[in-house]
Amino acid sequence: MVDAYQRGWWEDYEGTLPGGYTRLLGLEAEATSQQNWEPQVVPGLLQTEDYAREVILASRGIVRITHSGVRSRVEARLDRQQRVLHRADPCILHIILDESALMRRFGEPSVMRAQMEHLIQLSVLPHVSVQVLPLESLHPVNTGAFIHLKFAAFDDVVYLEQLYNPRFVEDPEMVAGYETAFDHIRSEALDENESRVLIQRKAMMWGR
Repeated sequence: MVDAYQRGWWEDYEGTLPGGYTRLLGLEAEATSQQNWEPQVVPGLLQTEDYAREVILASRGIVRITHSGVRSRVEARLDRQQRVLHRADPCILHIILDESALMRRFGEPSVMRAQMEHLIQLSVLPHVSVQVLPLESLHPVNTGAFIHLKFAAFDDVVYLEQLYNPRFVEDPEMVAGYETAFDHIRSEALDENESRVLIQRKAMMWGR
């Protein structure tokens, strides 16, 4: 884990981010790989600035977030992307998106088109894999979004994002269950090239 005497970059945002989320950022800094299933939105690591802002604003009617809080959360999300995707030894990232996440609008159509194009650009990075579970496929697992973090020196952890307080799963048997769930979802998803073609079609749809 991060040295106890070393300040983590995420500590600059502790006043505006949920406590559980800052724990995720600390774990992510040490993870060698992560598997992310997302059935509703484009995952934070792959979001554009405009899309991230719209996603955060969408929750303001339920969770109280000030204007400065929105700005800080967007900044934290962009900082997270730089720290995870573009560090010297980048985390291996495997993301599977439900096709519906590509069709759910956040902001203007131009925001969605830019987000689709950004997804395609990131998907060709050597340490990033993006697959899409098409709507017509059988849904093999009935579960919400999760991130399975893997480490070189200690046991895996699964992060479950919730409306208020996120949950961390550390029981080895339960973690293994999430890994099996991810494998089932991956077996029904399009491969990476097919997924890029589908995302490009969605980009064109949002460009109309």
